[in-house]
Amino acid sequence: MTTHPLTAALQSRANPERAAAQMRFFKCGPGGYAEGDTFIGVPVPVQRKLAKEYRHLTLEELDLFLTSPIHEHRHCALLVMAEQCKDRKQSEEGRRALADFYLAHTAGINNWDLVDCSAHLILGAWLLEHPEDMPVLDRLAASSNLWEQRIAVMATFAFIRAGQFEKTFVLAERLLDHPHDLIHKAVGWMIREIGNRDRAAEEVFLKTRYNKMPRTMLRYAIEKFPEPLRQAYLKGRV
Repeated sequence: MTTHPLTAALQSRANPERAAAQMRFFKCGPGGYAEGDTFIGVPVPVQRKLAKEYRHLTLEELDLFLTSPIHEHRHCALLVMAEQCKDRKQSEEGRRALADFYLAHTAGINNWDLVDCSAHLILGAWLLEHPEDMPVLDRLAASSNLWEQRIAVMATFAFIRAGQFEKTFVLAERLLDHPHDLIHKAVGWMIREIGNRDRAAEEVFLKTRYNKMPRTMLRYAIEKFPEPLRQAYLKGRV
């Protein structure tokens, strides 16, 4: 691992001051949702550039990075996988292998930025083409692992982009009473994305549920509404 050229490339761009700030921002301290995670302070745009440069990494190499204790190693590996999934030359067998590999490595996809940069591009893209595998999202949503639950929600962004909203609504209903705000934010965000494409569909969902939603979820969902309508939802007057 220490001799891999991508490891060296990331380390050469490390910034200890940025790393310390990131560890505070991503709640890596005692009691935080990412307790124990380690950053080296490499900016995301730099990682995206490196992911394109190293987009031909094998699954064996990616395994080294996705099991690393260093956050940027895992993040960069996921960006590489996303690049591979977007490659039109990638075979169906290759895309399946990437989706299966992703599901086998959820232990390393353990912060919201890691989930959000990858779930829809790797898992969601596969499920969009292979709806027979869709039950995996129900399994993830039923997990006791916060990050697997967020993966389930964020994977549906691929469906939303394709104009398919049903699975997002099903998972949103299922997670309506979830205790963590990182799920509230993900669900609200995806509902908002539906509304960006079909306001009527979003409002049909909201009108019988908005008064039961966690406040953060609702605020995220209605963020783009005209102000009078947004206030009506917030004040329970719809």
